[in-house]
Order: sequence, then structure tokens, then C-alpha cells
Amino acid sequence: MGYAEDVRYVELLRHTDNDGDTLTTKGIAAAEEIGRERLTPPYAFFGSTGAGRATEMVEILQRVLGQDEVPVTEVPGLRSSVEDRWRAAAKAAGKGADVEAMRRVDPALVEKETLLLGEALRSVFDALPDGGRALVVGHSPTNEAAVLGLTGTLVGPLGKGEGVQVVEDGGRFHVPPKEERSDE
Repeated sequence: MGYAEDVRYVELLRHTDNDGDTLTTKGIAAAEEIGRERLTPPYAFFGSTGAGRATEMVEILQRVLGQDEVPVTEVPGLRSSVEDRWRAAAKAAGKGADVEAMRRVDPALVEKETLLLGEALRSVFDALPDGGRALVVGHSPTNEAAVLGLTGTLVGPLGKGEGVQVVEDGGRFHVPPKEERSDE
């Protein structure tokens, strides 16, 4: 499938099953399956938050896709410096809570972090050529907060291995409906 030259795409995934900062055997197998079945290469950019589990997953995806020539880049700012505060807000908001529910618990956290994370996500787009695609592995709820900060769109909580596509078209950023995603 061809892509419009003036449109850029970022597929933002949550890492798969982990034990601490390392993927489990189940997480490795799930990452390999995602690479074989759900992605749409080629990618001009592979990114990670810098956490071991995110970097490990993006390296697996890169290998499965046969794109070892494209380096994995740590994306400064996509890993929150206040992860414990995010965990506390998520716990207080309740299991399965989205970023909006966390905003009701800790509005200052969500307001500041969505702006910072959104700018970090924008930097990935800035690194892409016209028509380029990026694959970035991160965490939840900060992936969702980055999408909200950049696009203004609230996306539901991402399960392990799940993702969201963000598109830049003519300088405007949006999350396409599932049926309009370029990887479907």
C-alpha cells in the first residue's frame, strides 16, 4: 500500500508483558507476533522511551521486520520523570481508568504531562521525512497522554502490546478511526 507523500504516521505501542524492566518469555513471543502480523513496514524511525522493556520490544520488532539498518532512537521526553505520580493517579482513578479519569484525580499532573509528552511525540514527527512512518514503543498511560497532548483526542487505556496510530496531514495531527488506519 502506498502512502501520501505529505502525510506522516506514528504507530505508538505499549510494550508487551514484562517482569520489572525486562520482557517475559510471553512478552517476547507477543512482540514477535505483533511484528509478523500487525505492522506495516517500512519504517523510517524506530523509537523507545529508553526503558529496557520498551527498547527490548522495539528491537524485537525491528529484527522481525528485517529493518536492522534503521537505528533505534531514544525519544527524550516520552518517558515521564514522574512515573510514581502517574501510578498513584491511575490507582486512585480505578482499574481501567483513562487519562481523563486521572485528570480528575490529579489535574496538575495531567495538564503538565500531556503538554510535555505531546511535544515529545511531535519531535518524532519532526524526525520523519514526508510520507514517513515511525514505530515507537512506550508505556501506559503516558502513551495516551502524549496522544491527548498532541492531538486533543482522548484514547482509551492501551493494554500490553496494543497501540494507537497518529497521523500528521498538512501540519494537523489526528487519530484516525480504526477503519481508516493505514495498517488495516
